[in-house]
Amino acid sequence: PELCAVFHCRGCWTVLGDSLQLCSPGTARLGFLVCFKVSSDVIWEDSLLVGLEAPLLGCAYNALFCRSCGLAVGFILYSATSDLASLRGLFCFLKDRILCYLLENQTVIEATQVDFPAVTLEK
Repeated sequence: PELCAVFHCRGCWTVLGDSLQLCSPGTARLGFLVCFKVSSDVIWEDSLLVGLEAPLLGCAYNALFCRSCGLAVGFILYSATSDLASLRGLFCFLKDRILCYLLENQTVIEATQVDFPAVTLEK
């Protein structure tokens, strides 16, 4: 991988996932990263929420939280508009709620400042 990173909770630095599980950084323009897997320190509510603002307007989702501090760090789409339908069932981290530890140069950077290499999801 060109850019290896570990994703940390902004609130308490708990490890939430890593870039090896990243499957859709192309959604970065929407403010989130999409992963196949996350650490056991990511939990989610069973109840569904409905998005009232873009980009989740009209989408049903489960909120993701950091197990350690309770910070809301993202969501799992349950139902979505056609442009987000390929992300259903995947873990979406809000970029403004996570930090990235870059392995190559051993630095911490805001996730909003990182552009990961393009990855495409197969239908």
